[in-house]
Amino acid sequence: MAVLKPRIRQPNHGSDWLMKKIDNLRIKINGSIDPLTRRTYAQFMTPRKVAILMASLFKFSGTSITLLDPGAGIGCLSAAFVSEILKKNHKPSKITIDAFEIDPYLSKYLKITFASCRKVCREQGIDFTGNILTDDFIKASVNNYHAVLLKKKFRTYNCIITNPPYHKINTDSEARRLLREVGIETTNMYTAFIALAVNQLSPEGELVSISPRSFCNGPYFLPFRKYFFNHVFLNDIHLFESRKEAFSEDDVLQENVIIHATKNLRQPKYVNISMSKKPTDPLITKKVKYNEVIKPQDSALIIHIAIDENSSDIAAKMNFLSASLSDLGIDVSTGRVVDFRAKEFLKDNPDHTTVPLIYPLHFCEGQIKWPITNSKKPNAIVSNQNSRELLVPAGNYVLVKRFSAKEEKRRIVAAIYNASDIFKGEVGFENHLNYFHLNGKGLSLSAAKGLSLYLNSSMVDIYFRQFSGHTQVNASDLKRLKYPSMEMLIELGKFIKDGLPEQAVIDKILEQVVFN
Repeated sequence: MAVLKPRIRQPNHGSDWLMKKIDNLRIKINGSIDPLTRRTYAQFMTPRKVAILMASLFKFSGTSITLLDPGAGIGCLSAAFVSEILKKNHKPSKITIDAFEIDPYLSKYLKITFASCRKVCREQGIDFTGNILTDDFIKASVNNYHAVLLKKKFRTYNCIITNPPYHKINTDSEARRLLREVGIETTNMYTAFIALAVNQLSPEGELVSISPRSFCNGPYFLPFRKYFFNHVFLNDIHLFESRKEAFSEDDVLQENVIIHATKNLRQPKYVNISMSKKPTDPLITKKVKYNEVIKPQDSALIIHIAIDENSSDIAAKMNFLSASLSDLGIDVSTGRVVDFRAKEFLKDNPDHTTVPLIYPLHFCEGQIKWPITNSKKPNAIVSNQNSRELLVPAGNYVLVKRFSAKEEKRRIVAAIYNASDIFKGEVGFENHLNYFHLNGKGLSLSAAKGLSLYLNSSMVDIYFRQFSGHTQVNASDLKRLKYPSMEMLIELGKFIKDGLPEQAVIDKILEQVVFN
């Protein structure tokens, strides 16, 4: 008589099993990607904790989910999405994912990911379909857009998750031409992917993306912000405090932000803003009024991210200030001297034919130290008829570095160019500097001192970080700030004697003079 062996029950493969398997796969192949291919496609695969955080933001609860994953890689985000769906009490009956991946090396691993997703979904009674699309996402999306004009079916999705590629788009490239066909004007691939994605959202559909924060402000990304907010409203923003933690394995130093947006008819009252230093750290969260994140009167559509009470208080104080630069009669411009284009005029040391040439390296505790002997940069520029357009008239100016160094505590670093102490003639400011002026000429010394103290305050620095996610400080950013009145600036200037006070003293002076 045959003895029946007891049937061994196979263990269920749940969310944790899925994410561990795919993350192990990611780690295994991450180092094997050809560096040239990585640069070409800007491939930085999403780590497990980041992917889970992104997928957890979706609120969709329908019976049938259609998900778009542009630039899918090996499917880390798709797997995280499925993993989070499996945790819900009310699960859908069907999940269909369209994943775009143009790199054949990664798409073969994407098949493994989708096979794993199918397995865990089947165990939960969910019908899973994973479509791997090896087409160029921009071309495919533009063709999808044109389907409307041809009265064909337009593909839409109720959920989109993406970690788009990050690199510049050349003005004369095919990608730029295709984007213009559908009304998208942008200079970077990541904003192109996000713009094309939101165009394919169904009503009430949700988008979650991780990208550099640079799109939140600045004139270069204004056309993208207009396009984006014509299609969706923000629901959630997550900011990584550290510039290097979100993609630490790939040495990516961009300041990254996760956004969750919905294609609603009505603007939500609040945006949920959260922050963490690392993906594994507890989240600091805050609910902020929508109109404080994107101000209704702001035609530039700057996204303000204030996470703590101190940041909110500072934003309120800055809004109390009423003067713009134009109100003060002051303007700010970028330094005129681009050194590699003006080599014939540059000299290492000054002589009777030259005037000072000021670089960021001449900054010293809120003042300008010039000349610097044995400098790596020239100290002087020839003054003649051919170089005259590169120079500004004699006078006092406030200079701000366009790029802050890693070791500097503040994003905005200002210094006073005092003509009486340095040189009483014309001067050249190198292109890595912004300079404040009065109709192209110098400021009064008292106004220059007060303006410098204000710009070097912690309050201005914290407020600036709320809308700027990179270390570059453009003239347009400085024009967006509000300033104390001219009377207050002159009063502030009285506190600067030989040099800039300590930071705590600067902040105390500003509080007493401007906000007391």
